[in-house]
Amino acid sequence: MTSSHPGHSMLADLARVKDARTGRLSSWDQEGKNQDYWLIPANSTVRLADIEGPGCITHIWMTQFCRRVLGAGLIDPTAGNYVAPVFEIHNALGLNWEVADPHYYRKVLLKIYWDDQDTPSVLVPLGDFFCTGHSMPGNFSSLPISVSSKPEERYRFGGSAAFNSYFQMPFGKRAIIEIENQNDVPYGQYFYVDFERYESPLADDIAYFHASWRRENPCGGWGPNLQTNSPETNIPNLDGKDNYVILETEGRGQYVGCNLSVAHFQGSWWGEGDEMIFVDEDTWPPSIHGTGTEDYFNHAWGMQNNASLTNGSVIHESIVPGYQVSYRFHLTDPVRFKNRIRVTIEHGHANHLSDDWASTAYWYQTLPSPKLTILPVEQRLPTPPGDRAPERVARDRLTPEQVRQIDAADERFRAYAELRDIEIEKKLETTRRRSAANVSKGN
Repeated sequence: MTSSHPGHSMLADLARVKDARTGRLSSWDQEGKNQDYWLIPANSTVRLADIEGPGCITHIWMTQFCRRVLGAGLIDPTAGNYVAPVFEIHNALGLNWEVADPHYYRKVLLKIYWDDQDTPSVLVPLGDFFCTGHSMPGNFSSLPISVSSKPEERYRFGGSAAFNSYFQMPFGKRAIIEIENQNDVPYGQYFYVDFERYESPLADDIAYFHASWRRENPCGGWGPNLQTNSPETNIPNLDGKDNYVILETEGRGQYVGCNLSVAHFQGSWWGEGDEMIFVDEDTWPPSIHGTGTEDYFNHAWGMQNNASLTNGSVIHESIVPGYQVSYRFHLTDPVRFKNRIRVTIEHGHANHLSDDWASTAYWYQTLPSPKLTILPVEQRLPTPPGDRAPERVARDRLTPEQVRQIDAADERFRAYAELRDIEIEKKLETTRRRSAANVSKGN
């Protein structure tokens, strides 16, 4: 007789008993007091957790602070250090004088190792792992990741926030989680690492969680001075070779999503780039070809200022001009690969824009892990607010078609400006005429 069960899903599995033991490693004060954070030294690596397998990390919670002292406060640091980790007192009151390090979310690296490998399977700046791009938190709740910050901390460089990851991270022998603080000052880290241990080895079809970070600042656009959606940008891209690369790896597994942080000060629109995902032996066209950046993130007509369970905006350019952070999680539609995968997206149609792009890719694959790398800390710092004037690309670096399009844009602008000047002169003459007639004489 076959047994009945409610099926397999996140909620249905809550009704199943399992040969597992739940545990947690955290930053709790082991002396029983309330100093529940670890101070992570400057230019140092600290191991947060070392867990024997088989098992699975089920949840990671983190919150943190990094303050730079600008001058001597009035609170005794010897006593104050054991009252509160951060004094939430405005500097104007004169009791303290300190500010948050604005870029420390990019200066701190999260590193996770599986099964005694000597290379991390997760290598991402701490903030970007939790979709906090540009070192600037915004509130949102998706299924695998959420961020919560107070109103006064939201959209601030280095603002405080609570981070959660619910990605399931199984491991066979061992899981190691480390923090590498590449800053020149210590910072405070609270954390939970929740996990299960199993009595039996992992099944043969289990893949391991991975995450990596990339950045191009700026992307190598051929026409950054051209307006997005203008006729001159509408040229073919039939190979995708100059696309921004979100993920490129070899092995077997599934790509499950990304977040993308864009700093765009050109003044038009940073999107319109198609996603192109090359799977296994793809050449051209790729297995997955989309229709536009906002479409990949499951929005339309630009990005909207909302966030849902699988896609949305963490930071929207209408709220923080020049900055956008978007996410897309393939939870029910993972992109599976047997040998390799290359996840790319155009930076502007046909890659004409030269914005600052940074992304975190999330995927599962069988071991061994690829050798992940990351840019040095000085090349990870966010682009500051302000105008980045779009510079023309040298003509000898362009294709003949790109040269023609740029020349066409210049000619169209010349003709447009000439006609506009004529129309402006007509309006000015009308104003002069009406001004001369706008006279009231007394009796």
